[in-house]
Amino acid sequence: MTSKQHSPFFYKAVIDMTDIKLMLRRLDTLVLFRNIKEDEALSLFIRTLSDIDSGDRAAALRDYCSFAAALYKETSSLSRHILRLAVEDENIYMLAKGAGEDPGMFIDECLACELYTLEELSHINCAELIERIGYDGFMPRYETECFDLSKIYADRVLSIDKHGYGIYAKYHVFIVSDGQLVPVEYPDTIRLSQLSGYENERQEVIANTLALIAGRPSNNVLLYGDCGTGKSSTVKAIANEYAGQGLRLIELKKKQLHEIPNIVKHISRNPLKFIVFIDDLSFTEDDDDYAALKAILEGSVSSTAPNLAIYATSNRRHLVRETFSAREGDEIHRNDTMQELLSLSERFGLRVIFRKPDKALYLQVVSDLAKQYELRISEEELFLRAEQYALARGGRSPRAAKQFVEFLKGSEE
Repeated sequence: MTSKQHSPFFYKAVIDMTDIKLMLRRLDTLVLFRNIKEDEALSLFIRTLSDIDSGDRAAALRDYCSFAAALYKETSSLSRHILRLAVEDENIYMLAKGAGEDPGMFIDECLACELYTLEELSHINCAELIERIGYDGFMPRYETECFDLSKIYADRVLSIDKHGYGIYAKYHVFIVSDGQLVPVEYPDTIRLSQLSGYENERQEVIANTLALIAGRPSNNVLLYGDCGTGKSSTVKAIANEYAGQGLRLIELKKKQLHEIPNIVKHISRNPLKFIVFIDDLSFTEDDDDYAALKAILEGSVSSTAPNLAIYATSNRRHLVRETFSAREGDEIHRNDTMQELLSLSERFGLRVIFRKPDKALYLQVVSDLAKQYELRISEEELFLRAEQYALARGGRSPRAAKQFVEFLKGSEE
């Protein structure tokens, strides 16, 4: 490609057949960013260049329009699309930097050359490309933007503990499926500002989370108490609130506790901080699944990482559904076994209880939610109907308050 014009506002790459040949050769030599060529839009764009280079205008027209369709799913800017692919790519250089290691002189040199190639690619002018295709009908257009990709990439590396790389740069909530971390594209969007009541309880969890994010000693957390009091919402809201500071959430089901050592192995060198979230945790007295959780809570070598904490919610303080018949077993040291099961919750460094709200707290939550939903109703009628609703639903809780307010909002004309 021709040299860059020194304008902060506009850049136009003049394309001729020699330039396209050179660009295609340079793209063939990508090492660190080789994987980004598999992106649907970028691969079609490169194919379009190849079609033009070979003189196949029909193929160029077809591939160019397919490229535009793929690009438009995200943006209309080729430059911005290539920028995102570059900064989110999980490559050798980024992995080394994330682990606090020096990639070495040869990889540094490779990075500089490839970033320059990608920047040149991102500046290929739409009008020039369409002219080369030679179709006189309507053609979809894209835009280009002028920015210093090398500087942006360097800044991203400096804040890698906030943005991450790969799927961790694009998503902040994950589940485990078939032993692999899978991103959740549309997680619960609850925010701390939407939660009412339990400020002291919630602040304990927030303070512990901020310690984790800052790299200070933090505890595994057990949030237990009555149903519908906002335990799970607290964890999810915290994950949403601090995603921009490098916090990620991995949600596990109880039957997946054996996956914890694999998760630790996968994320232990990652610069981000992770909460492994286990919702509604409880065990039966003969349940063996607790062994995997016990290992990480006790700090076994294969099950811990300084950038990870376990957050669990439960309706039971001791996590074990104990029965009277269980106390009558024929095991000689049955009491020792029962104490081991019942003391599992004691292995959480921080235990926060969410009790069922009294009338004052319940109505405070109702009032706060009514303001959020902009209900048009007097406070006197709101509180009267809220109490009636709670009575019909078996008791007061933040969940009942939210359901009641949403019911009223849905009933408004």
